[in-house]
Formats: sequence, structure tokens, C-alpha cells
Amino acid sequence: MENELFEKAPVRKAYLKLAMPVVMGMVVSLVYNMVDTWFIARTGDTSLVAGVSLCAPVFSLMLAFGDIFGLGASSVISRLFGAKKYEESSHVHAFSFYTALGWSLVCALVMLVCKNPILRLLGAKEDTFASASAYYTWLAAGAPAIILSLVPNNTLRTEGLAFSAMIGTIIGSVCNIILDPIFIFSLGLGAAGAAIATVLSNAVTVIIYILVLLKKTKHLSIRLSDYRATRSDIGQLFAIGLPASITNLMQSFAIMMTNRFLLPYGTDKIAALGIALKVNMIVMLVMVGFAFGGQPLYGYSYGAGDKDRLKKTLRFAMTVELIFSAVMAALFICLAPGIIRIFIQDPDVISSGAQILRALVVSMPLMGIILVLTTLFQSAGKAIPAFILSLSRQGLVLLLMLILLSAVFGYYGVIYAQAVSDLITCLIAIILAKASHVVKNSK
Repeated sequence: MENELFEKAPVRKAYLKLAMPVVMGMVVSLVYNMVDTWFIARTGDTSLVAGVSLCAPVFSLMLAFGDIFGLGASSVISRLFGAKKYEESSHVHAFSFYTALGWSLVCALVMLVCKNPILRLLGAKEDTFASASAYYTWLAAGAPAIILSLVPNNTLRTEGLAFSAMIGTIIGSVCNIILDPIFIFSLGLGAAGAAIATVLSNAVTVIIYILVLLKKTKHLSIRLSDYRATRSDIGQLFAIGLPASITNLMQSFAIMMTNRFLLPYGTDKIAALGIALKVNMIVMLVMVGFAFGGQPLYGYSYGAGDKDRLKKTLRFAMTVELIFSAVMAALFICLAPGIIRIFIQDPDVISSGAQILRALVVSMPLMGIILVLTTLFQSAGKAIPAFILSLSRQGLVLLLMLILLSAVFGYYGVIYAQAVSDLITCLIAIILAKASHVVKNSK
């Protein structure tokens, strides 16, 4: 493992070396998501676009399950590396990898058996049910590939192999971009084709990650004989992994609830939200990349008791997030109608999409603060602050804002509920950071 990188390299160099491959991987994933949305929108079928959009929470749910084991393990392993406990870290990784695989198989079975009630819960109606069902079926069947890919995607960075993690993400995304038009148009599979392309690309990514784990890593084991983590390590893994997964669960919840609050205003609003959310990923994925790219550095410094290095890393990460998010938010607010028009030509969807996109990005600088502090809590093993933030931004706080603001401001209250929720959650995050004394108490 690159101890020089984690212990002695200048903070800016170490942070960017770990974070930039994550960001680049996120950018490629972003390109895939944009192209995927563009191909689906090119069908010209608003009901198909809305049907696929309704399934977005299902994908977020799978990411949430993957994060339990991926982010949870990376948090524990990075602290173990800082404390020089390498054999113990091997056991934690093997546990996370095979437990994620078993859980993903259970998830696939349950989601397929309960398909119809889940689709109804997501808000699928007569005009969107067929497209939503076709997309959902293949996505659920591919749950093992999607969920398992999240484990090495996060843990490889703990050994400084951020570039290898990026390569796996990039190759998978490129495969998706190539397969999308083949399955959607050439084979005439429509929504199902988009899901099949997603599943196959994630399977390719998993294969690449397994090869890296076998050939390049020193302490990240996938040997069955190492499947024996201690109760303490397993407890810490879930203590951090579950709040991290709740963040994605809350994202699913947020999309589902926003869809439901938008339903009275027409199917075009649902389609507009789906496109705006994908465009919003231009900012979000890069910001997540910068935040989580520095996670191994936080955890290593915390585990090693190097509070000065931890402070410097935190300060640099916050600066990067704020500058990037402010610039991108300004650009998107100015260019919103033209951006939405790239994906669809329906005037009503363009108008609604521009409004929703502006409402989503206006609070992005606040989201930068939330992301950095959430990553810090996860890296330091501070489960309670991480759990509180996981339930807040796209969970309880958002639901409360949707109810209150929609009652007072109607449609505009619905689309600006997330921005108000971001403001409240940011204040909560700052209060928790001061109360927890993470940097002060690193040891």
C-alpha cells in the first residue's frame, strides 16, 4: 500500500491523486447517464420516458445496498490501514464482498416476485406501467452485478488504487453507451433494452474489479478462507454502511415522493423531473467524486491519529466542493432550457424541465458542505451524525418541506422543496460537526 501517499505526500497532491480518478469515473458514468437518457428520450414517447423515470428509485435502492458493504468496508479498512492492522483488513474485505453477493441474490428474487405491487407503489399508472415493468424486470434480475460492483469500487481506493477503480467504471460505462442504441433501437427492446445494457455493463465492471483484486491488491482479500471478520469490525461496518445506504434509500424515497407530489400536475412533469434529475448528475456525481475520493485519506489520518493532516484535508476538500458547485450552479441556471432541449423537443417538458433543473441546482453549494461532512463522519466511524444526515436531506426534512411548501405554493413548492431541505440539512451538518469534535478527538 502507498504509505507515502497517505502519510507524507502534500495534502493537495494526495487528495487529488485519490479523488481525481473517482471524479473521472463519475464523469464517465455521467456521460453514460446522459446518453442513456438521450436514447430513451429519442423514442419520442413521453409515457416511456416517464415509465423509466419511475424506476429510478429501484436503481437507487440497489446502490444503497451496495453502499452498506462498499462504504462501510472502506471506512473500517482505511482506519485499520492507518493503525497498520493489515490482516484484519483482509478479513473485513472478504466479509463485505461475499455478504454483498449473497444479499444481492436475495434482493433480485424478492424484487422479481413482488414486481407488480412495487411498480404500483412507485406510481406506475396505465399509461406508464408497460414501460416501467419492462425496465424494472431486467434491472431487478441484474441486481447482483449492480450491487456487488459497489464493494471494490469503494474499497480499492483504500490501497491507493483509485485509478484501477476508475478504469473499471469507465469500461463499464463505455460498454453501456455502446449497448444502449443496439438494445433500444436495433433490437427494438425499448425500455427493456436500456435496462439490459445497464446490467451487462455492470457485470463487465465486476469482472474487471475481481481481476484487479486478484492481481494488484495486497490486503483486500476475496479468498473464502478470509471470510471471518471480528464482531467489532462487522459492527463498525454496518454502523457506517447502513447510514450510507440510507442516504441512497432516501434518494429513492425523495424521487418517489416528488413524483407523487407532481402527479396532479401531469405526466409531462414526471418526464421533466426524470430528465432534470439526470442532468443534475453533472454536478452531483462530480461533487460526490471529490467528497468520497478523499474518504481513504480521512480514515487513514483519523486511524493514525494525525489530526493536523486531517484538518488540512478537510479544508482543501471543502474549498474544492464550494468553488465547483457554485460555478456549475450558475451555468445551469443560465442555460437550463437549452440543456433540457438536448434531450427532448416537447415544449411543455422543456419548460417544466428548466424550472425543475434550476430548483435542483440552486442549493448545490450547500450540498458540497453536506457531502464533505457526511464523508468525514463515515470515515471516522461516527455512526450517529452520519445516520442523522442520512435521514435528513432527502428523507424526513424533505418530506416535511414537500407537505408544507406544496400546500402553500403548489407546483413551485414541490420543485423547491429540495432546496429548502438542503439549507436545513446543511445547518444540521455544521451543528453536528461542531458537537462531535471529529478532528479534535482523532486518535
